[in-house]
Amino acid sequence: MKAFLAKFFAKYIVNKEQKWINNPLEFQDKILNELITSAQNTKFGKNHQFDKIKSYTDFKQYVPVRDYEALKDYFDDVVKGESDILWPGRPIYLAKTSGTTSGTKYIPLTKESIPTHINSARNALLFYIHETNNSNFVNGKMIFLQGSPILEDKNNLKVGRLSGISAHFVPNYLQKNRLPSYETNIIEDWETKVNEIVQETIKADMTLISGIPPWLIMYFERLIKVSGKENITSIFKNLQLMVTGGVNYEPYKDKINQLIGKNIDCIQTYPASEGFIAYQNTQESDDLLLLLNNGIFYEFIPVDEFFNDNPTRISLKDVEINKDYVIILNTNAGLWGYNIGDTVRFTSLNPYKILVSGRIKHYTSAFGEHVIGHEVEQALHKTVEIYPANIIEFTVAPQVNPKDGLPYHEWFIEFDSKPENFAAFSIELDKQMRNQNTYYNDLISGNILRSLVVSTIKKGGFQDYMKSIGKLGGQNKVPRLSNDRKIADIFYQLNLIIE
Repeated sequence: MKAFLAKFFAKYIVNKEQKWINNPLEFQDKILNELITSAQNTKFGKNHQFDKIKSYTDFKQYVPVRDYEALKDYFDDVVKGESDILWPGRPIYLAKTSGTTSGTKYIPLTKESIPTHINSARNALLFYIHETNNSNFVNGKMIFLQGSPILEDKNNLKVGRLSGISAHFVPNYLQKNRLPSYETNIIEDWETKVNEIVQETIKADMTLISGIPPWLIMYFERLIKVSGKENITSIFKNLQLMVTGGVNYEPYKDKINQLIGKNIDCIQTYPASEGFIAYQNTQESDDLLLLLNNGIFYEFIPVDEFFNDNPTRISLKDVEINKDYVIILNTNAGLWGYNIGDTVRFTSLNPYKILVSGRIKHYTSAFGEHVIGHEVEQALHKTVEIYPANIIEFTVAPQVNPKDGLPYHEWFIEFDSKPENFAAFSIELDKQMRNQNTYYNDLISGNILRSLVVSTIKKGGFQDYMKSIGKLGGQNKVPRLSNDRKIADIFYQLNLIIE
């Protein structure tokens, strides 16, 4: 019955969503006006003269682009329990995330913003059901990777990881199907938690599995080891769908399909504590539908201008295809001109669809090349097409002061299966990087840099690295790029490099 009803509900929601999909700019203008009006009498609104803002041009004049550290005084007031700081009243929850210079970050979740997180996760599944006419998975067991649902109390505000907070909003009709159990979900130690999840799920009729790709790989490998089976399909015969988020799925796709034993439908999503930004609305392409009626007014700054004194700052109507932008959020949780640190690339303007191309804080530009995540992922993807290999994980760092010769980019790659011709693989990877980034190409041509070097990480090495820094599991992931040798140095210190 649930599968039957899900199809009707999916049709209703997809038709309803078409209104903003077909009128994107109108809805974005409406959201900006609603946000400004709602927050006019907050501390932030008064400090930034919201009463004078009549247009997007006015908004840019009064509200600068900032990150968490630059807005920390406002967030600190919110955490203290004060009202009417960034948004009317007090938030219902604070989502706890890892910060940089400020340590732990506390992102407010309001009564207006929480439904956008919950409904977006639901709608991603409903778009899939509507397109494929497959709703059978709702009858089986589903596992959603989540942080502990136990919430702390801070000045009468409930605090937890976004995934743990979201666990309190799983609809009743899915509760009986959901794994793992509450007792397992609250386990803090990641390896213990994964082992318990394996025991709880190994004999279940799993039809949907959700998690970030590195976690999925770890979970699948444990399942196969414990069961003695050849692949995941022989354990979960009715597994139909995966839902992923947090990182680009493409670099992990081949490895995950190998572990499963077949290609499987996958829905990619782009959730963040600051807002649910996009999800994959069709199986025909991997790009993500930008959610334009979700309590968020978006702004964009071209990546190559971001560190300028006066970078271009535009709204949705002025974006271009295949250009990388830093995405800026203004939300009904009280974020204003907020840089979450991600870069996106538009693949379509009708409808507006994106790929997450990297992190503005995660880049390699030790020599002025400003290589971003999308470029290294594309270079590796194209190389593997020519010299087949299965990649488990990778990251890139500059080597500015080598013992001999010119500086270079060092790629740390953990292979499940290595290319037959490793030297040719490395040469091709450098060629593909030169195609991806003209600055890198110029540095190689000008003998400023020499060709990249691939250092092979031992099996399980990336997990060992994450464990060594206390970030194994959960939503934690290794940066694709670094502008220093901090990660590289730990690889060498832990003897994780085999050649």
